[in-house]
Amino acid sequence: MASEGSSLEVVTKKRMQVFSGRSHPALAREVVEHLGMRLGEVDIHEFSNEELYCRFGENVRGSDVFVIQTHCSPVNTNIFEQLVLIDALKRASAKRIIAVVPFYGYARQDRKAQSREPITAKLMADMLTVAGADRMVSVDLHTGQIQGFFDVPVDHLTALPQLIGWLREELGDEEVVVASPDAGGEHLAEKFRARLPNASSALLAKTRTAHNVTKTLGVVGDVEGRTCLLVDDMIDTAGTICGAADALVERGAKRVLVCATHPLLSGPACDRLAESCIERLVVTNTLPLPAHCNLEKLEVVSVAPLVASTMKAIFEDESVSELFDDDHI
Repeated sequence: MASEGSSLEVVTKKRMQVFSGRSHPALAREVVEHLGMRLGEVDIHEFSNEELYCRFGENVRGSDVFVIQTHCSPVNTNIFEQLVLIDALKRASAKRIIAVVPFYGYARQDRKAQSREPITAKLMADMLTVAGADRMVSVDLHTGQIQGFFDVPVDHLTALPQLIGWLREELGDEEVVVASPDAGGEHLAEKFRARLPNASSALLAKTRTAHNVTKTLGVVGDVEGRTCLLVDDMIDTAGTICGAADALVERGAKRVLVCATHPLLSGPACDRLAESCIERLVVTNTLPLPAHCNLEKLEVVSVAPLVASTMKAIFEDESVSELFDDDHI
């Protein structure tokens, strides 16, 4: 610090700190290991009436602070926990607060499909911003339009390179038919096709009869005697993906592989997948796997290097898109 006349000059140093909520501590620890850091200390617990309390155990004034919290079950508790953490950081004078949300909750409620419905994905964006988040980082949002719900910068990452890397090792130069279990995922399927050698396409049509209840209506494309790859951004109850796999096998597919970023695997998902005709299933660790879900056919690839590289670029004010060839979905 130097003083001259009536002016005061201070040379400041940037400081980065990383904290985690309780939703997915294993991923948070892996992220900070890639950064060569440690997780910051924070006390989080509930009062007897289930109200949340948090207090940071170290000074955050003037820091760029990253709060890692994925919105897994119990979804509402984990979302509110992140909001409370962000509010505490704002009131503790953190310079910049970045919400790192590997899986963004309520992403499927991104529009009004029927009258008198909420757009909860927008409400989520408002809550994070009002709580004090200056930036948001997420992986494979259900729809890209969610970025527009925020009035602060959003870094939308994709796990596509990690999943493609696994597929290239698994498939080699084998011909593969790539398909999405529904029309909404065709854009994602095209990205996979473009990065796999000897890949062609098929189209599947489905109808939704109720929440989490779908039926595959038909398959367009030549799948007989061929390896088929189904791609999606998330697997929830697994009804859609298992129905699509059955439809492909009924059309003569030799085997079916599945790639998805977010393994929600709620309700009967693990049992359905275990009993399904799906040969291999690869997902990422944006969400912790349910404790009972020990499927031999399940492979998990890590997004920790992806998230860590992005956090480092944000802190250093470097380009994020250049890190990943602008491969956002």
